[in-house]
Amino acid sequence: MFDIRKFGAYISKLRKDLDMTQSMLADKLNLTRQSVSSYENGDSFPDISILVMIAKEFGVSIDDLIKSGEPTKTEEILLKADAKKSDIPEEIFKSGNISKEILNIAPLLKPSILQKVAKGFKKHDIDISSLVTLAEYLTDEAFLDLLDKADFETLDKDILEKFMPFLDDASKSNLFAKIVDGEIDYHFLEIYLPYVDMYYVGDQVEAAVVAGTIPWDALKILEEDNRRKMEKLNKEKREAGWVESK
Repeated sequence: MFDIRKFGAYISKLRKDLDMTQSMLADKLNLTRQSVSSYENGDSFPDISILVMIAKEFGVSIDDLIKSGEPTKTEEILLKADAKKSDIPEEIFKSGNISKEILNIAPLLKPSILQKVAKGFKKHDIDISSLVTLAEYLTDEAFLDLLDKADFETLDKDILEKFMPFLDDASKSNLFAKIVDGEIDYHFLEIYLPYVDMYYVGDQVEAAVVAGTIPWDALKILEEDNRRKMEKLNKEKREAGWVESK
């Protein structure tokens, strides 16, 4: 697994072999000494453009720099694709550890590369639970595109709760349709309802109950959500001085 500290130690060794101070290297890279120190200590990873300059300065290849961090084959392919702006081979999505490996180096990769990763995830039906962490590194467009074809049945309630703030209206509607059609456990309404207008979905939930596609207990979830929303509204009114507190 790629170790950013080993990568940093390799840069430090190259610099010292040339009897160069951190400040001297920083000047050549048009950076601050603190930036170079951060790289060498493994606290941060240089932008790909800087990585190219480092390789040129020390007379080594980008491959040498990347391999110094002892990456797995998948991590090496992704880091090289980022550095060389190349496509990602389909073969990496067949790896059993693909999610773990991508998440390990996600902070080091550009959004453009991660967007290609997202498309690969969607195409190869990778476990959606891994996307919860990856979401913070993806562009909104890439993340929503990935969710568009996702199998929500693989989600548990905790994972869905983390997804909800990222979903656009179309994705929410798709999720709701699966719930009222009985394709997804009706208990997911507990996560879904706080993010939508109850008056918009209430009639549809009631209709689904009458039709028998979801159990009558779904109405209890609807009533509880309505109660919480009314309590919140009344609290906001009291705080705004619209009604007297009791």
